[in-house]
Amino acid sequence: MSIDLSTLSPRELGSLITTAKKRQALLSQRTPVAKVRSKLTKLAKAEGYTIEELFGTGSGGGRAAKAPAAARGARKLGKVAPKYRNPENPKETWTGRGKQPRWLAAYTAKGRNLGEFVIPGVAAPTASKPKPGAKKRVVKKAKK
Repeated sequence: MSIDLSTLSPRELGSLITTAKKRQALLSQRTPVAKVRSKLTKLAKAEGYTIEELFGTGSGGGRAAKAPAAARGARKLGKVAPKYRNPENPKETWTGRGKQPRWLAAYTAKGRNLGEFVIPGVAAPTASKPKPGAKKRVVKKAKK
């Protein structure tokens, strides 16, 4: 961190010096980090724990480890082979998961069928979802 002192007014410079002295006094009163770590390690060992058990792996920089994925509610999905391929650019593929890519959405908007883009021998096309606003018509039979 560098501060250009030449641009500060005498009032701002005085305020900066006062703030710096307060911070320096606070830091000088604190116990050194090595001593605190040593105390924590000894206390954990006395209670039958390791620091890794209490705070996660040591790579967190002293911060608590993140909760596992299952605890956060997130789930991992495995990798899936692509099902659909763009005929104009074979490098563009789609697995059938998530939002349709722009190239496929453009083709289907023009009236082409999703089954036309299926990669042969991979899988059957994903079932199409009903269009929003399209209602299912239910006919009830009259009782006699």
